Amino acid sequence: MDELPVVIIGAGPQGLAAAAHATERGLDTVVLERGGAAAAAVSEWGHVRLFSSWPELTDAAGRRLLAPSGWSAPAAGFPTGTEWVDGYLAPLADALGDRVRYGVTVTGVARQGRDKVVDGGRRSQPFVVHTRDADGVEGRTLARSVIDASGTWGQPNPAGADGHPARCETASADRISYRIPEDVAAFAGTHVVVIGAGHSATHAVLRLSEVARRAPGTRVTWLLRRGTATNVFGGGAGDELPERAALGERARTVIESGVVDVVTGFRVTEFREQDGALWIRSEDGREVAGAAHVFALTGFRPDTGLLREVRTDLDPALEAVAGIAAEIDPNIHSCGSVSATGARQLAQPEHGLFIVGAKSYGRAPTFLALTGFEQVRSVVAHLAGDHAAAARNELVLPETGVCGGAGGFDEGASGCCAIPSVRKIGSRPTASV
Repeated sequence: MDELPVVIIGAGPQGLAAAAHATERGLDTVVLERGGAAAAAVSEWGHVRLFSSWPELTDAAGRRLLAPSGWSAPAAGFPTGTEWVDGYLAPLADALGDRVRYGVTVTGVARQGRDKVVDGGRRSQPFVVHTRDADGVEGRTLARSVIDASGTWGQPNPAGADGHPARCETASADRISYRIPEDVAAFAGTHVVVIGAGHSATHAVLRLSEVARRAPGTRVTWLLRRGTATNVFGGGAGDELPERAALGERARTVIESGVVDVVTGFRVTEFREQDGALWIRSEDGREVAGAAHVFALTGFRPDTGLLREVRTDLDPALEAVAGIAAEIDPNIHSCGSVSATGARQLAQPEHGLFIVGAKSYGRAPTFLALTGFEQVRSVVAHLAGDHAAAARNELVLPETGVCGGAGGFDEGASGCCAIPSVRKIGSRPTASV
């Protein structure tokens, strides 16, 4: 099998970094990308500015691969997704050349001649990566190892609080979006609802609040499942990622100024159309009335279906790689040092299979590019037989950690991000909002 390539699923930031490390170590590599260009998923949110700075968004092997072309890493600043693609990810993909194949969707991974149940001779068989191209033609690629860096972007969580679409959510699809809006001008003079408490929801609320300030009659309602809005404001002065801190402070400002109406403890159970608008009902009977449009930005989940015929070890709650789940579980803490980033923690029961990047975090919302770059560095070192390098932990994160939701479902957060005291915004007692 040493003559077969390492197949990497996804030409996003981690997939390209993995290919760069593999190329540097002399490993034959094939990157299979569903989109028509490198980092196609990043391009879909290209209008959003990252809170990681340029030095945290490039991988060492990628920088070394690009250096002979005269490319130099941007020294400072916080790029948008489009700037990240144009300034680094697309040039890296170009440098990798025909190792990256576009318009190829991976539909499944298996062992040659062995379904998931069969033990005999399993480890001696190569992987078979099943694919479908843009014309619908099915193909198969044999691989010595598989690195799944396919991410979670294609699997947004529904608005329904129980993990399934709320009643009539699917039927109301023309009024519900699951991505951060780029052009918000069309919502002037209307009532827009945002569901979710993460950075994507915060971005959307801030963009819509600009319209609300300019256009009379524009209403923005922000629905949070938790019983407090504290988490939304982030770490303030204690956060070592300044753009993340700024995002939270801007959210605090628009809320306290009254531009945005916040409703806490609101767990969506039903949508219904009435008088040409959406009414949104919570589990406790409250309703938000007259929404022209809803942005459901409640996170993402991994597509585990393409790995159903290989043996994986995923956390039952997060669907994250079991070896790192305890450090990233938002039910336990708001921050983590995330020291478990190496090949040993990421390895699956299926020998030679690794899940990396955002997909390795499953439903946990705390992934950073830096973490993914360290993951693939270690994994590729392992595949190349450099076990000493694979065992090293070269990850350096901000001391404030990787922050996300924390604590009890209805309680405020606490932890290493030094969240400042804020004014509590309680649930509305009335039947409609």
